[in-house]
Amino acid sequence: MSDDLVLRAQQGDPEAWRVLYRQHAGRLVAWLRTRPTGDSVAAAEDIAAEAWFVAAQKIADFEGSSSDFAGWLFGIARHMSATARRTAERRATTPGDVSDLSDLVGTVAEPQADVAAKEWVRAAISTLPPRERSVIGLVDGLGIDTATAAEILGINAVALRVARHRGLKRLNSSLGERHLTVVRDTPPQAGPGSAAVS
Repeated sequence: MSDDLVLRAQQGDPEAWRVLYRQHAGRLVAWLRTRPTGDSVAAAEDIAAEAWFVAAQKIADFEGSSSDFAGWLFGIARHMSATARRTAERRATTPGDVSDLSDLVGTVAEPQADVAAKEWVRAAISTLPPRERSVIGLVDGLGIDTATAAEILGINAVALRVARHRGLKRLNSSLGERHLTVVRDTPPQAGPGSAAVS
């Protein structure tokens, strides 16, 4: 059953849409940056804007609370990202750069080390298969809980845990001699659509 925020959004209340946008827009763009679109023209911000447009058009069909909204919105964005990738493959365009995953790195002691760490994260994440890259981006990068991440990706919780385990194992083996200390400026926020971190 819909809660008050979703009900107000379904009735066209601009303030309800502002609240939903503030809750999810930044994380949506950050997650889309981890997904390969196959085309440098299809920026994460563009796909996010299209996802919000589709969400606004289809909000009347949405059944759930504001805590379910993230999974629904990210699912729309996942489909749009996949469509952009397929379109780019048909056009045979050159894939864009791997996105900035600065949230995975956080703060380090020296600016040079920060740049090197971010470059390493970009390079390491880009070597992962798409599913593992998406799972790690959602769960470890954005702090989204596993149930919501599984819903976003259209897979079950077991498949998500397996993909996360494999991805982290690959990242760990690629680390080799290099060891980075991961320090977050602020811990991921707990709440609807995010994992509680202790």
